[in-house]
Amino acid sequence: MNLTISGHHVEVTPAIREYVQNKLERVKRHFDQVIDIAVILTVDNLTEKEKRQKAEINLRMSGKTVYVESLSQDLYAAIDTLIDKLDRQVMKYKDRVQNHNHAAIKHFPDTYEAPPTAV
Repeated sequence: MNLTISGHHVEVTPAIREYVQNKLERVKRHFDQVIDIAVILTVDNLTEKEKRQKAEINLRMSGKTVYVESLSQDLYAAIDTLIDKLDRQVMKYKDRVQNHNHAAIKHFPDTYEAPPTAV
């Protein structure tokens, strides 16, 4: 799994990097088939002081790419809500994949009849 953490108008300190990695452990614990994660942390120069910190994530899994973003006044709060949203989407995708595989078995007939052979 590749993890890329970058900042736009903000320096990514080792503390922020460690915080993001610790929070992503929860997502990896729920679903381990993650190929690539790209996290972008941004400080926007908006007139509203409430929503200046933005955190975005692109998570590539086998068969799907998940994009989530979060806005907040504090960067750590934006990361927390980002991980919560991401965890919900990953769990929904995991349930969908697992239920899809089990649903196909239910539709098989109980008995198997071999096709007639030509003599």
